[in-house]
Amino acid sequence: GAVAGSGAVWTIVVGAGAGTRFGGPKQYESLGAVRVIDHAVAAATAASDGVVVVVRPDDADREQAVAGGATRAASVRAGLAAVPDDAAVVCVHDAARPFADAAVFAAVIAAVRDGADGAVPGVAVTDTVKVVADVIDGVRDVVSTPARSSLVAVQTPQAFDAAVLRRAHDTDAHGEATDDASMVEAAGGRVVVVAGDPLYRKITTPEDLAWARGIVTGGGMR
Repeated sequence: GAVAGSGAVWTIVVGAGAGTRFGGPKQYESLGAVRVIDHAVAAATAASDGVVVVVRPDDADREQAVAGGATRAASVRAGLAAVPDDAAVVCVHDAARPFADAAVFAAVIAAVRDGADGAVPGVAVTDTVKVVADVIDGVRDVVSTPARSSLVAVQTPQAFDAAVLRRAHDTDAHGEATDDASMVEAAGGRVVVVAGDPLYRKITTPEDLAWARGIVTGGGMR
């Protein structure tokens, strides 16, 4: 929309996951002198006019943050409710992606200011990906093999025209979207991809955390 061309940028940092794959909430693990979530919030703060942090309800008081919901989409909605009505662009960023930098925030925000409904960072998929059918008797049949050149793995921060994102969340019936861009796409919005970086990866497993700590201690931070 026209408003997105100027006006305030707000970022919702989503850290309400229980960390079931990690074995605990990885967003609070230490990474250098500060925690994973603090790295993510610092990047968001530098790039935005305001930041809303969403965490598990039990942690909200301690973190001085908004209480999240049962799904990622519900947590983003809780964050959106705390974003002022005059925000023009809203970014959504995973608390478990500590190395997203000013450059990627600037790139997704600029794409929305230029007229896209949403913008996401993406990196090339290096593995061949297969579309498979549901499990039957423990095996899954391959349905198709999309061309690798047409695929990207998406990351955060993702930026959106604020009105478009609010509308997508208002009309999202299933509430199980794994990212906000898919909800905007389903609502007919135009989402573009900007260059991501393998460094922006999400910390999901203990191995990911070890990788991230190696970058911090090795001085590999950009």
